[in-house]
Amino acid sequence: MRIAIIGYGGVGRAFVELIKDKQSELLKEGLDIKLNYIVGRVGGVYSAAGIDIDDFIKYSKENSDFTFYPKGGSKTLEFKDILENNDIDLVIETTSTNLIDGEPGTTHIIKSLEAGIHVVTANKGPIVLRYKELKELAIKNNVQLGIGCTTGGALPSINSGIFDMAGANINSIEGILNGTTNYIIGLMESEKLQYNEALKRAQELGIAERDSTLDVEGFDTATKLLILTNALLNQDSKIADINIEGITNLKVLDIEKALKKGKKYKLIGRTIKSGNDISISVKLEKIGIDSQFYTVDGKNKAVKYTSDILGDLTIIGGASGVGPAAASILRDVINIHRGNKLF
Repeated sequence: MRIAIIGYGGVGRAFVELIKDKQSELLKEGLDIKLNYIVGRVGGVYSAAGIDIDDFIKYSKENSDFTFYPKGGSKTLEFKDILENNDIDLVIETTSTNLIDGEPGTTHIIKSLEAGIHVVTANKGPIVLRYKELKELAIKNNVQLGIGCTTGGALPSINSGIFDMAGANINSIEGILNGTTNYIIGLMESEKLQYNEALKRAQELGIAERDSTLDVEGFDTATKLLILTNALLNQDSKIADINIEGITNLKVLDIEKALKKGKKYKLIGRTIKSGNDISISVKLEKIGIDSQFYTVDGKNKAVKYTSDILGDLTIIGGASGVGPAAASILRDVINIHRGNKLF
């Protein structure tokens, strides 16, 4: 399988490392990955025969600008060159998320699908804003669009909804979909840290971003829930349709009062379908030990599907970080290689 990576930040780098480490196992799977392109913000690397991954990793560790790589590095390489050369099977799109217009990721995905190229993306922007259109474009051109990385990284939330709930009508989707907020709440519980102190600790540990607004105000949970809702319930909902609450007003005193009653606070995203009506929300909830989310602590995440004929399905776990994100991309690549339909 000939692959191009568009966007070479943390996730892209982790993916290259991963396919190096998993090369022998992938070959046993019958999957021979040839990395033909790596395209960054300005320039990239191209090899028609496939980039020597071991050599490239060694070079990029010693040189911050990989466009000077002597075996195919270029300051002028662009995404359009991939389309013009027409020599790959799959694009991995990992440019930064833009929830305003989805660019440049949306254009990369549309042009790739139109050219008959499979796409796997870690970029939430295009999927939040235009999933229905992108799905229809993929179907029209007989290619696959893998979005597993956009809804919880290593947590197989999309895949379990597609494969394991096949044949059932999903009536509700509930989940703890943001590991950062879950970790912060856990610190407030276990160490009695006020919100600002817990956030600072999470940032120092690299668990929370320096600007954690999207996490702590509930928007990351909302975007993931929106993608799950649209993909699995065949909706075309928007962020504006979601009632969103974050964790910034949570106090240690609130947590202590809840614990005395045997309850915990969790930031939960919830979609409820009743007939043709859809209700989508993200809010802090006090839950008891009878909830399957009660023991979802630390950076772990969870999603629960309730259906008409298959009952309930709950998935818990899903490590966070660039490594697990890269692993979720590889999971989609393998599924496409196996011929599994992702919608």
